[in-house]
Amino acid sequence: MQNFELYNPVKLIFGKGEISKLKENIPEGSRIMMIYGGGSIKKNGIYNQVISALKDFEVMEFGGIEANPEYKTLMKATIIARQEQIDFLLAVGGGSVIDGTKLIAAAIPYDGDEWDIPTQKTVPTQAIPFGTVLTIPATGSEMNNGAVISRKEIGEKMAFGSPVTFPKFSILDPTVVASLPKRQLINGVIDAYMHVLEQYLTYPVNAKIQDRISEGILQTLIEIGDKVIEQPDNYELAESLMYSATWALNGLISGGVPVDWTTHVIGHELTALYGIDHASTLAIIGPNIYTKLIDSKREKLEQYGERVFGVKTAEEAIAKTKAFFELLGAKTKLSSYTDDYEKAPAHIRSQFGKRGWFKLGEKGLVTPELVEEIVRMSF
Repeated sequence: MQNFELYNPVKLIFGKGEISKLKENIPEGSRIMMIYGGGSIKKNGIYNQVISALKDFEVMEFGGIEANPEYKTLMKATIIARQEQIDFLLAVGGGSVIDGTKLIAAAIPYDGDEWDIPTQKTVPTQAIPFGTVLTIPATGSEMNNGAVISRKEIGEKMAFGSPVTFPKFSILDPTVVASLPKRQLINGVIDAYMHVLEQYLTYPVNAKIQDRISEGILQTLIEIGDKVIEQPDNYELAESLMYSATWALNGLISGGVPVDWTTHVIGHELTALYGIDHASTLAIIGPNIYTKLIDSKREKLEQYGERVFGVKTAEEAIAKTKAFFELLGAKTKLSSYTDDYEKAPAHIRSQFGKRGWFKLGEKGLVTPELVEEIVRMSF
């Protein structure tokens, strides 16, 4: 096992009806900005529950956070929060709302160009405290410090994190799953699954506990994935999905192990270029990365195949992974989402080169040239 440090200060509040505990987890007298997305929380009852729980606070609302949180929108919220002297943020939504709230929290006290934060030119040392009410299980953002921010005007989608961008608390009520459309449920299962694979499908380092936890999350998602998509009002399925997604990216399975994340950075470029859902890009790219790097990843691929799917070879493990995504209803070819796919390989190779991303992956084997090949395989 590699040496590591593990830090996660997030208070997790899990279960039916727990939104009512908001009051006791926010400092008395706080001036709150409640941040949410397109307004679905006003249709599914979450908004009313939150407002009722915050009746003793001064609350300002900021809605309209996009599915891929847009920098320009987040800066509007930041300016208002500064003007109104907001001292606590509450993200009510899925990963995009929570990610956007992390940038707002870090940007409010920052004295400089706020774009420095998502481009990692600076690591925030201060942030306004914030909590979350999770409405879409998928990204794990409710229990980590990372965020991904889009800036369409320059075609960028960038990730950042800091010790000060952990939520103070996150409330997870699995009943919210019942109101989610099938597309979001498919995305949620795939997102959580690929988060685990990015931290697991590398090479062995005698991390037995991390491996077994990872395999348990994968087996759970395989067991419940297609069922929860068809039965979102089944509470037992919903709670398993929600908790799986949180554990997939709260830092506990990555401690002491090498990690990859190449699928994600390529996927971010596809989202920036075409607007494809993040999880869909992972389903497109992931199996092809594993195929291209099969020799480097063979030992863990074979372990994964045997323990999770009951197959013997790395090739079978990759095929089973792709088949699982397709069983859920995902499309695994770029051409299923756009007719303009031919420009993607050269464009993404160029983007990687501009950023100096010449040796990605757990062994530094993923060059811009290899990325171009992987994207071309994904047509």
